[in-house]
Amino acid sequence: MSVASLNLAQQDAVNHLRGPCLVLAGAGSGKTRVITQKIARLIQTGLDPKRVAAITFTNKAASEMRERARDLIGKAAGEVLICTFHALGVRLLREDGAAMGLKAQFSILDSDECLSLLKDCGTTTDAATARQWQWTISRWKNEGLTPEQAMEQATSESEREIARLMVLYHERLTAYQGVDFDDLIGMPLRMLKNHDAVRERWQQRLGHVLVDEYQDTNATQYELLKLLVGTEGNFTAVGDDDQSIYGWRGATLDNLKRLPLDYPRLKVIKLEQNYRSTSAILRAANNVIGPNPKLFPKRLFSELGEGEPVRVVDCDHEMHESERASARIQSLRASSVQKEWRDFAILYRANHQARLFEQALRRAQIPYKVSGGQSFFDRAEIKDLCSWFRLWINEDDDPAFMRAITTPKRGIGHQTMAQLGDLATKYRLSLFGALFSNSLGGVLSARAVGSLQEFGRFVNDLQHRAKHTIGEEAAKAFLTDWLKDIGYEKYLYDAEESEKLAAARWSNVLDFCEWMAGRCGGRIDDAAGASGGSDSKSLLEVAQTISLLSTLSEREQNPNVVTLSTLHASKGLEWPHVILAGVNEGLLPFRADEEAPAEAITARIEEERRLMYVGITRARQTLAVSWTRRRKKGREIIAAQPSRFIAEMALDKGTAREDPREKLKALRAEFALKAAITEQAAQAASKE
Repeated sequence: MSVASLNLAQQDAVNHLRGPCLVLAGAGSGKTRVITQKIARLIQTGLDPKRVAAITFTNKAASEMRERARDLIGKAAGEVLICTFHALGVRLLREDGAAMGLKAQFSILDSDECLSLLKDCGTTTDAATARQWQWTISRWKNEGLTPEQAMEQATSESEREIARLMVLYHERLTAYQGVDFDDLIGMPLRMLKNHDAVRERWQQRLGHVLVDEYQDTNATQYELLKLLVGTEGNFTAVGDDDQSIYGWRGATLDNLKRLPLDYPRLKVIKLEQNYRSTSAILRAANNVIGPNPKLFPKRLFSELGEGEPVRVVDCDHEMHESERASARIQSLRASSVQKEWRDFAILYRANHQARLFEQALRRAQIPYKVSGGQSFFDRAEIKDLCSWFRLWINEDDDPAFMRAITTPKRGIGHQTMAQLGDLATKYRLSLFGALFSNSLGGVLSARAVGSLQEFGRFVNDLQHRAKHTIGEEAAKAFLTDWLKDIGYEKYLYDAEESEKLAAARWSNVLDFCEWMAGRCGGRIDDAAGASGGSDSKSLLEVAQTISLLSTLSEREQNPNVVTLSTLHASKGLEWPHVILAGVNEGLLPFRADEEAPAEAITARIEEERRLMYVGITRARQTLAVSWTRRRKKGREIIAAQPSRFIAEMALDKGTAREDPREKLKALRAEFALKAAITEQAAQAASKE
C-alpha cells in the first residue's frame, strides 16, 4: 500500500519524520495503517530498521503490526523492535539490568506468585487481604514510588503497614532475582534516570519511537518514553482521548495534557475520517461523547453512507433481553446468505451479564465464544511446564523451584522441603543453591540429599541442552523426550478422576509444546520482543519470553461464532453487527460511590461515557442498543431506567427507536424459537 492511498491527514502523519508528533486517531481512522506506513517511510528515508521501535499494549497488536510491516517492507520488518511496553522493559533489563543488581537471566513472577509472596510477608492466609495489598503496591509502583517513598507518603496506619510490607516484598524479589510486571516498567525507568551511560546508549540506539494507544499509558510509561527519546523527542504518539477507558488501572489523560508542555514543538495531527462505520452509527457516537470536555476537539465522519438507523430496544427483563438478542441475530443472518456467525457481537459492561446470553444462544443452537475467558497460561498444566522453563533461566527462582520439584512428585516429602528451606534461609541461599551446600548432609539423610541433588543435576542438564537446542524440529524432539523423562502424561492421568479431562489437559500440553517449537523455528512471531526477525532461536531464548505472553490464542483463526464480550475487552475490535446490551443506569454508567468527592464522580461518569463511545464505534453496519425495564439486583427484582447515554445519542438526530415492523419480526422469531424448543423437549420425552 503506497502513501498515495492515504488521506491527507494520514499522509501528514506519515511524512512528519523529525521531532515530536501526536496523532489523534479517532475510532476506525486507520491508525495501524499510519504507524506501519510511517515505519516504512522512516526506513525508506535512511533510518536503520534496528533504530526504529514501535510500542503497543498487547501481544496481539504487536503481532498484527509486525505482519503489516512485513507486507510493506519485507525482511527489514524483522529488524524493527515491535513489542509491548513490558517486553521493552524486559529487553532493557536483560541487556543492562546489571546496573540495577539484576543478572541477565532474572525471573518474571506472575500475579499468583506475587500474591503468595505477599501472604508470606504479611503472615496471612487471607487472599482477599493480600490482594488489596497487591493492588495498593501496584498503584504505588505505577505512580513511580519506591518502597521508601511510599512509606514517606503514607497518610494512615493502614498505608504505613502496606508500605512496610512493600519493603519486605521487594527484599524477597531481590533474593529470588525476580521482578513483577510493574517492575518491568519501574526498574528500567530508574535505570535510565540514574545511569547516564545506559540512558545515552539507548537514546543513540533508538532513532524514532512510535507508541500505539498512547491514551492508555500511565505515569511511569510516559516517563520511560521521555528518557528513551531524550530532548530531541523523535517520537510519534498515536492515541485518542475519547477512548481512554483504563483509568482504573493507572492510565491517565494527564499524559496527553503534558505532551505540548514538555515538547513545545509538538505537531498535532487529527485523523477524523472513519473507515469502519456508517454515518448513522458515527452520529450516535459523536453525540454521546459530546458532553465530555475535550483536550483536542475532533468529530468523526464517514463516507460509507447513512446506513441503517441505530435501534434502541427496550425489554421487560434480562431474560427477555437475551432472547431478543438471539432473535435479532437469527433475523439479520436470515436476511442475507452472506452473513456469518462471526459477524455478530453482543457487548456488555460486566462479565456476569454473559450468562443469560450464553443460555439464549445455546437454546437457539447459535455457536458463540466468550471473549476474555481463562488465559491459556493460567491453566495449571501450562504453569507446571513454565515453572521448569523459569528454573532453567534463573536457578534462584524459588517459586519456580517449588513447583518444578513437586510436579510431578519425585518422592521428595514436605519435611525434606521444609528443612531445605530452613538451610537456604540460614545461609541466604536460593533453594536450588542450597542443593549443593556442604551443610546439606548435616540436616538431611543421604537418601534425601541424593534425590535433591539428582533433581539439581537434571535441571542443569536440561538448561545446557535447551541453550543448544535450536530450530523447530530439534525443539519438538527435546520437549517430547523431556515430558517422557518426567512422566508428565502419566502424572496428568493419575491426578484426574476423569479420563476425558486428563486427555484435554494433555492435549493442551501438546499444543503448548508445538507452539514453543514453532517459535524456535521462527514460524510464529515473537510478539514478546525476545529478538527481531524470523531466524531460528534456541529453546532457552524462547523460554525467556514466556512470562510476557498472556495467551496462545493469537495464532488461532477467528472461528465462525458469535462473540460475547465486555466493553473493555472489545476495544480495538470491530464487527458488522453489534448489540450493546444492558445499557441501564447503574450498569452503564456503573453505579458511582455516592460518598466520593464530586470531582471523582464526574471523572468516573466521563470515563463511562468513553466506554459507551467505544462500544458504539465497534459496529460497522448495524447497531442495536438494549435496556431492561426491570433487572435483578441480588435476590430482588428492581425497576430499572435506561442509561443517560441513550438520551445522549440524540434519537431525534438520526438514530431511531426500534421500528414496529422490526419489533414484530423479532417477536415472531422469539415465538418460533420457543415453539422449536418446546417441540424438541416433547420429542426427547417421547423417546424416553
